[in-house]
Amino acid sequence: MPKTAPFDTYTDRYEAWFEKHPDLYRWEIEAIEALLPYFEDAVEIGIGTGRFAIPLGIRTGVEPSAQMAARAMEKGLEVIPGTAEELPLTEESVDLALMVTTICFVDDPKRAFEEIHRILKPGGSVLVGFVDRETPLGRFYLEHKEESRFYAPATFFGAQEVKGLLEAADFVNLREVQTLFGPDLEHMEGGVKPGHGEGAFVVIRGEKA
Repeated sequence: MPKTAPFDTYTDRYEAWFEKHPDLYRWEIEAIEALLPYFEDAVEIGIGTGRFAIPLGIRTGVEPSAQMAARAMEKGLEVIPGTAEELPLTEESVDLALMVTTICFVDDPKRAFEEIHRILKPGGSVLVGFVDRETPLGRFYLEHKEESRFYAPATFFGAQEVKGLLEAADFVNLREVQTLFGPDLEHMEGGVKPGHGEGAFVVIRGEKA
């Protein structure tokens, strides 16, 4: 069942996070851009209010939260109701699929990646951005998730787990970058490095052969 309740209830608080942490937001965008391929037809899965789609030039998304979708549509985005596990898109219809923190909230990540593989054109790419559980910030979120409006229902993953899920869904040529270096949100530094293990925010790109 989609974990939409916090996002329907606290849409304004979600938006306020990005206003409160503009540097962190910018560094996450820069990490995604470091692996962003050329695309013509793209979709963001879990588009939310469009915070990542808009600066990255993506105009279409799938979103199960009615309130988040409404906010994204107010910004001029096309939003299709649906979940990552049952994408309402036809086979081989896009050349880029983006997921940013969405993997934490899907019920079946294996099924979600299989669905992404289905909708991608041959040679298309998936980009998955997430907080790495095996970093200080990831461990903090995990330990305190029951205190969070948004992360209470979340499942956190390590980078190796996400790579394994992508490989199991037949994605190839995996590449990864990381950013947000520091012990907590108030003491972070930016910059983009390859790999994982240092930065709290990791982006992994895979390709459909």
